[in-house]
Amino acid sequence: MGIGAGIFLLAVGGVLAFAVSDRISGIDLTMVGYILMGAGALGLILVLLLNSQRSRSVGTHTTVIEEERHTPRDPRV
Repeated sequence: MGIGAGIFLLAVGGVLAFAVSDRISGIDLTMVGYILMGAGALGLILVLLLNSQRSRSVGTHTTVIEEERHTPRDPRV
């Protein structure tokens, strides 16, 4: 899940939790909104944590590969 998806879930959840007053038999739209908001917040936190770990690890691992190439000399030269 990316940052955009987390924000989208927060927005849809907020609309369902606070702005929709319709009733659907067997479904509590307010609770669905809270669940979507929680999923969006959790997704945002995870994305931010993973991105911060990735940015800290960049540059700490450096691999140097040295390669020597010997080209055979042409005996006609």
